[in-house]
Amino acid sequence: MKFVLILTMCSYASGFCMPPYEWPEKFDSGYECSIFGYGESIRKLKEIGKEEVDLHRISITFSCNGMVET
Repeated sequence: MKFVLILTMCSYASGFCMPPYEWPEKFDSGYECSIFGYGESIRKLKEIGKEEVDLHRISITFSCNGMVET
């Protein structure tokens, strides 16, 4: 089974979430997907910057969904 990473970025100040983003690479385990998801979330929040994250109350959530290989 492979795992697909789905990331969603929301502004809790505006109540708006961007459409979910499906990471193009698939992962061999839920563990690998989760570790990457946490890392990518941190990287993106740092890229946006503290001031913008605090101002817009931005949060990134993710899920790792199992998929059947065909």
